[in-house]
Amino acid sequence: MQRTIRIQLQPDIETAKVLSQTIEQYTWSFNAVCKHGWENELANGVELHKATYYDHRAMTGLPAQLVCAARVKATEALKSAKSLKKKGKTVSCPASKRCPIRYDARSYTVWFDRSELTILSLNGRVKLIFEVAEYYRQYLNWKNTSADLLQDRKGRWWLHVVMEIETPEVIATDEVVGVDLGIASPAVDSKGSKYGSDHWKDIEDRTFELRRRLQSKGTKSAKRHLKKLSGRQRRFRKDCDHVLSKRLAQSVQSGATLVFEDLTNIRGRAKMRKAQRRRLHGWSFVQLQAFVTYKAEARGVNVGFVDPRYTSQKCSQCGHIERGNRPSQVEFRCKKCGYECHADYNAAINIREDFLKLRAAVNQPIVVCPEMGT
Repeated sequence: MQRTIRIQLQPDIETAKVLSQTIEQYTWSFNAVCKHGWENELANGVELHKATYYDHRAMTGLPAQLVCAARVKATEALKSAKSLKKKGKTVSCPASKRCPIRYDARSYTVWFDRSELTILSLNGRVKLIFEVAEYYRQYLNWKNTSADLLQDRKGRWWLHVVMEIETPEVIATDEVVGVDLGIASPAVDSKGSKYGSDHWKDIEDRTFELRRRLQSKGTKSAKRHLKKLSGRQRRFRKDCDHVLSKRLAQSVQSGATLVFEDLTNIRGRAKMRKAQRRRLHGWSFVQLQAFVTYKAEARGVNVGFVDPRYTSQKCSQCGHIERGNRPSQVEFRCKKCGYECHADYNAAINIREDFLKLRAAVNQPIVVCPEMGT
């Protein structure tokens, strides 16, 4: 089980200059490896190392471990681009304007008890003091693994440290709860519980209207306001996802299973009205499900996924599938048996049932027939 803690560094002017130069050279190495791999259709780490290592050591002055770290990052980026290309996506050569430096156990050391650390740079190891937010102190007795050094837009330096501990073993129970992530209601489970707040949608609507007015003005002041608004909206959505995921993870007992729809590529598949489509494209469901997964893991709750096809159109009582079963975003009315309920609740039940069928098919007992005669 892993968590990432954000440590704010406090370098002096001279140290900050060294760190900045180190990131610049690291970024150059990352981009150069990506370019070489892209032009030569290479995504093999060993081949890229042979082709770039010695030149990059000489040209950048970076320590060997940072040159290797930049190449590893570039290899991952190239493999990701190659994978997307195979799926038919339009991709270009990976590149970064200011690539965060990845450190391992050999290139940085941290002492949480005295709020000090050392990291590798162009000038060798540099010592820094730092601050840890109160919330992150619960993870300080975990084992620290890798870390990423970055500088934000305000010029502040941060080290994102990955902390690790063994995942607690939990005996799985028979409790399975389906969860439908909706647009009208943020989340509804198969027990009939709703999660989220109605005012979230009101805030999103007001933000959308404000954004539209600012975009129509097009002035420098409006563009500055749009930039601030974008950051505020992103933070608001992230906060909502944290609240929602925590409530979902706490809604079941340890050993239970929360089941969601696999919403990969949902934006390309979904057919809906313009207003609903706008909300869908602003929906951070991937972030939400990632938050639920790691928070559920900490509580010993399992997370599963099912195929989303027809979960909103199928009647949870008789199994009849028809688009007309859902006359509105919140209404479900079966055309065959007449069953009526909240549309998201109906979908949550279908998600749960689909998962149970899938699990039963996977866990079918193996029956050995006795031999016929001797």
